[in-house]
Amino acid sequence: MTASAAFADPAEQLVNGTFDSGTDPWWWTGNAPGAVVDGKLCATIPAGTTNPWDAIIGQNAVKLQAGESYKLAFTASATTPVTIRANVQLAAPPYTQELSAAPALTTTPQAYSYTFTAAADTDAGQVAFQVGGSPVAWTLCLDDISLQGGAPPPVYVPDTGPRVRVNQVGYLTNGPKAATVVTEATAALPWQLRNAGGAVVATGTTTPAGVDATSGQNVQTADFGSYRVAGTGYTLTADGETSVPFDIGVNAAYEKLRADSLSWYYTQRSGIEILDSIAPGYARAAGHLGVAPNQGDTDVPCQPGVCDYRLDVRGGWYDAGDHGKYVVNGGISVYQLLSTFERTKVAAGARADKLGDGSLRIPEHGNKVPDVLDEARWELEFMLRMQVPTGKPLAGMVHHKVHDAAWTGLPLDPAADPQPRELHAPSTAATLNLAATAAQGARLFQPYDKAFAARLLAAAKTAYAAALANPARYALVTDGTGGGAYDDDNVTDEFYWAAAELFISTGEKAYKDAVVASPWHTADVFRPEGFDWKFTATAGRLDLATVPNALPDRARVRQSVVDGARGYLNTLRGNAYNIAYNPSNGKFDWGSNGLIVNNLVVVATAYDISGDTAFRDGVATGIDYILGRNALNQSYVTGYGERNSHNQHSRMYAHQLNPALPNPPAGSLSGGPNSSIQDPVASKILPGCKPQFCYLDEIESWSTNEITINWNSALSWVSSFLADQGEGGAVAKSPCTVSYTKVLDLGGVYIASVTVRNTSRTTLSNWTLGFAYTGTQKVDLAVNGTATQTGASVQVKPWQSRLKPGESTTILLVGTVQWGPNAAPAIFTCG
Repeated sequence: MTASAAFADPAEQLVNGTFDSGTDPWWWTGNAPGAVVDGKLCATIPAGTTNPWDAIIGQNAVKLQAGESYKLAFTASATTPVTIRANVQLAAPPYTQELSAAPALTTTPQAYSYTFTAAADTDAGQVAFQVGGSPVAWTLCLDDISLQGGAPPPVYVPDTGPRVRVNQVGYLTNGPKAATVVTEATAALPWQLRNAGGAVVATGTTTPAGVDATSGQNVQTADFGSYRVAGTGYTLTADGETSVPFDIGVNAAYEKLRADSLSWYYTQRSGIEILDSIAPGYARAAGHLGVAPNQGDTDVPCQPGVCDYRLDVRGGWYDAGDHGKYVVNGGISVYQLLSTFERTKVAAGARADKLGDGSLRIPEHGNKVPDVLDEARWELEFMLRMQVPTGKPLAGMVHHKVHDAAWTGLPLDPAADPQPRELHAPSTAATLNLAATAAQGARLFQPYDKAFAARLLAAAKTAYAAALANPARYALVTDGTGGGAYDDDNVTDEFYWAAAELFISTGEKAYKDAVVASPWHTADVFRPEGFDWKFTATAGRLDLATVPNALPDRARVRQSVVDGARGYLNTLRGNAYNIAYNPSNGKFDWGSNGLIVNNLVVVATAYDISGDTAFRDGVATGIDYILGRNALNQSYVTGYGERNSHNQHSRMYAHQLNPALPNPPAGSLSGGPNSSIQDPVASKILPGCKPQFCYLDEIESWSTNEITINWNSALSWVSSFLADQGEGGAVAKSPCTVSYTKVLDLGGVYIASVTVRNTSRTTLSNWTLGFAYTGTQKVDLAVNGTATQTGASVQVKPWQSRLKPGESTTILLVGTVQWGPNAAPAIFTCG
């Protein structure tokens, strides 16, 4: 008999789903006893359990046939609104799920139904209603439970909204503006731009682009960059479709995104109470401080056989949707937060004040330290605690990660996590991540906290030496129980990055020699897939190119960044959705959004180096994909755009599973399309998906929709860059040129001659010279001017307050260098 014949009439797979015969064969866990009440199965569910599966009602001996489709239906109510799990799965380990639904129950009985196709034959299936994890007791009632074979197979068709795809946040007034039109038409189409009042303000015709390989869609491009009137509520119409509303003139939006994406880290902090006064709606108790039911992180043992000591590894950021803390992902994230701040010292137009004390939603306001440095310090302190203590085997190395001994479910407040915590073995990769970021942090913290800077530099040097002595201690792919493996068996790129940061900070020959000797120093580090936690050579290259140093071939290094960015710019221009990402295998990787934004970091850095506005405009165009101009018409940033991701995989921000919990904070970046669709939900719904369609805004889709600290660090870097660009357009020319020459540089004392020439056509009056040191320099005295220094930033008020066109003046600066090289400042302002 064929499978289709077997289910010609839908076959019921459950027994007594109407409870007319009592409760048999239904069963329940001991903490949720059931009874028939008014013809329904009702059970009192206790308060205070941790996971959904801590209280279950189910039926076993369910038969399933591979390839057949089934429909699970039931009616349910709860005495308080709550989200439960309705699973069809194996009744024994590994409890492989055929269906996992998350119905949101109300106090009124509601009917629910779900269809799925079975992947395997079994006589030992199970229908399980997982109802634990609530902080309050409640009563569940179930009725009319049915599992019928022969249901039509589910066909997933994503809701992509209007076929005209735009950046749903908006466009810079004087910057590039384009939309993608999904259409069957092959000839050019007319388009109309309307303002909020519905009036047509611009028209034009589209440019056919053919079939886009990443989506399978036939598309055309509408370029409306010539329209330069700021406003809100614009829409674009083409081929009978009208886009979602968007703004023009949105610098304020990127200012907000800069603050939101960086403030997001506060709600990810471990080991500190999250205050509602700082993060409204996200208040929670401090997690993992050893307060019951927590068993860490103040006194954590190693995994068996790894070490014989315990460490206090409190603090840091929860890495992603779980409660693990990983040094290698923390490293790339800290690097980008520090780099966001360091960019204000080396890039024209970068705004240090926008990252200063009081700029973010964090508790450290008023300490006279830039907030972005305070936030980075929270993770750096954790990374320092992960270093193997002096006197222990592998002293100076760094433990790869710390997390629960077993996986926990969603949702789960960090303070309610009962799992024991474990330190995992030290790794060369983790050790070099500390060496790189601690060296980078040392030079940036020096003007604000000399003791912390010294501690960072000492730890960096110790870690680098330990890595040289243990160059091949790799994290293993098999070490993935209870947390991600973050395996890496090639750490030559981490050696390059660490040596680069140590050389920039110290100027020492040993580190310079290591940089120059590395094969990565002359290799093309700008691969199509982008850089991330596992490929960090790009981080070293970018800092060597932008932060002043004495590298003998620095001009070549700087040009290599420009050349690499030009490749990404060509990629962006070569596809209709302007995606700066073209993996060599044609598939989108896990965390593709983070990789795309990292490629935009390279393009933005090329603009900072060269001043070529094509790179700046490329970043402005490339971010369109992230903010809605994509095949799914989906903004991947929570709170940004009419159709934004808000069900990212997270134990803390699990509103989809528990309405009492929040969605992720505004400014959270979803990982995005992933061709491998490893999680059960995506793999069942999206088989054979085109790369851009391999995404679900579902909390259970951890392979396409997680949040992580390293994806948000990329978003915050690019958001900060875009916020600094004003409204785009022509770049204002500096009214002066500055020549900075060291007259004396000896024994920690220096004298610098700074000559300023007015190159404009107007007289400079009451002008001020400004710059920022990238090392540990401190101005003690100025001659022919008055100098004040705040942190690394120096303001010089010249005695010659009027400078006529073509006229010059020279100021002498006398100062000291605490440690490290005495590099000349990278940029100057005068006005």
